[in-house]
Amino acid sequence: MIILNSVDEFRQRYHSTKKWNRCVEAINNLPALMPGVCHSIGDSLVYRLVDGKAPATASFTGNRRYVEIHYYLSGGSETVAYAAKSSLACLAPYSDETDRETFSGEATGRHTTSPGQLLIFDNDYAYQLSGADHLRKMVLMVTIEGATFHNK
Repeated sequence: MIILNSVDEFRQRYHSTKKWNRCVEAINNLPALMPGVCHSIGDSLVYRLVDGKAPATASFTGNRRYVEIHYYLSGGSETVAYAAKSSLACLAPYSDETDRETFSGEATGRHTTSPGQLLIFDNDYAYQLSGADHLRKMVLMVTIEGATFHNK
């Protein structure tokens, strides 16, 4: 898991690839977003706004085809537990339809979020969310196949 403290830090680190620049484009579109509605830019990015109660997750979640980014905007914070998938036990096999797999086990790290932060969950790690009574965040799903599609 990568923790960045601002969109500016994200821009500085990931400015050289089109699919990461699309994340900034999506973030710039925040004023026009309605909570719970999925949007996409090209075929490399899907994103949505979460605004309201954020339930805790009972297990760890991992992805294979997408890198998941949580951009925390306002509201309460949530604690994110994370661990390498290789250190966890598989609860449900990978689903190609949802790009999700679930795990159980012990976290190797925890981070309590604050507004402005971006958490990037790469494909080697799984995460578990503590939830919050009210949370406003943007969830972005960025394809990892950028090197195989010329339009990324």
